[in-house]
Amino acid sequence: MRTKLAFAVFAAFAAAAPVHAGVELIAAGSLDAHQGDRAMRTARPLENGVQGNLLGGLGSGLAYAGCGSFVALPDRGPNAVSYDSAVDDTSSYIARFHTLRVDLRPAGAGAALPFALTPKLERTTLLWDLFGLYYGDGKAANLPNGAPRENHAFHHYFTGRSDNADPARNSGWPLNGRLDPEGIRVSVDGNAVFVSDEYGPYVYKFDRRSGRRLDSYALPAHFYVAKTASHGADEIAGNTSGRVANKGMEGLAISPDGRVLFGAMQAPLIQDGGDGAPVLRIARIDLRTRQVREYAYPLTNSGTAAKPKYNGVSEILAVNDHQLLVDERDGKGFGDGSEAKFKRVYLIDLDGAADVGKLSGAAVLAAVAVQKRPFLDVVAELGRHGMLPSEIPAKLEGLSFGPDVTQDGRRRHTLFIANDNDFLATVTDDLHPQGADNPNRFFVFAFDDADLPGLKPQRIEHERCDAR
Repeated sequence: MRTKLAFAVFAAFAAAAPVHAGVELIAAGSLDAHQGDRAMRTARPLENGVQGNLLGGLGSGLAYAGCGSFVALPDRGPNAVSYDSAVDDTSSYIARFHTLRVDLRPAGAGAALPFALTPKLERTTLLWDLFGLYYGDGKAANLPNGAPRENHAFHHYFTGRSDNADPARNSGWPLNGRLDPEGIRVSVDGNAVFVSDEYGPYVYKFDRRSGRRLDSYALPAHFYVAKTASHGADEIAGNTSGRVANKGMEGLAISPDGRVLFGAMQAPLIQDGGDGAPVLRIARIDLRTRQVREYAYPLTNSGTAAKPKYNGVSEILAVNDHQLLVDERDGKGFGDGSEAKFKRVYLIDLDGAADVGKLSGAAVLAAVAVQKRPFLDVVAELGRHGMLPSEIPAKLEGLSFGPDVTQDGRRRHTLFIANDNDFLATVTDDLHPQGADNPNRFFVFAFDDADLPGLKPQRIEHERCDAR
């Protein structure tokens, strides 16, 4: 019954949007979500009672770092656990990234997939600044101050608390203590990571070894909201332009030469129609000149003409200096108590695309939006291997190229996709009344040169894999 149902689901989706012929699932693996991470100094309970070093949310951002290692980024912390609605259940969880060692090798005879994937957590790096950050006073929410207890002289940590923003400044103020990290990429020299976030939106550069902030990159003022608030709904109601609360810069890409960052908003800006509108923005940041160009990306309508429903963008990945893969998805699937329907990766080309920095409005942007073509239908491909829509993680957000593999005598490229499990080690809902494990999951897809002919993967300088 299960096999027949999986086949029926696959057939239905394949008819609607065929999977790119050469892109196929070759491996899947996971990390236990019940364990702590490597930041032992944060092991004390947070305001909501959850341990401050809980391992979770790894798929919010994922980037290959060379030599079989990846950096993985959790978001603002375990706010799926109730604390106080005045701060959207956020806590003083310290922003961080993890370094993973990933073993990807041919599987044994009779295995369901041709390769076996084993990720291992090696290191956790906390994100901080030398200078004092704004942590709020707790008065608006009648809560304790949001400064992390781990702060000390010259170490001021970024946290997920939503009230850690100076109300006298717009949301882009770089000394705000709040950070909701969603995208991560490694610098070409391997010494730093770039992180994008939803709160500002911010784009920061951190030292890869220590976690100290090295730089920040300002976006045009129309990305920011003028009035910040500790509650997302209040922020939306109090502003007429800027990013929608909790739907800021979700995706981040870096050009193979390391000179340019691309940041994708999760949803359209308020002045472009806001959440539910059909076109969002992708910003191109020149790291040398700091100049920003903007492009319009058209979202897919998975509803009807009479009642449209546009998806959001969770991640982008640079194919070369002008082409990007875009992870566009619904929020349905495992963890949401529903069935995944739309999770696709598209290819776009920004070469010759219009700069929309001085434009606004959904109709205006739609007229000059970039063209896109399908690269991978994730739901259909996972369904082809027997995974039911209710088992596919709702939040597949991390996207990264990985090491090449040899399959059937030919060299193939890999694409890794990871989930954000919302720091919930188990999920209990109508579909899983007894509870079900909810690990940090990783799916690996293989493809050939012909499937992505423009691919020029980033090579981290000074890689010495034999010495690691």
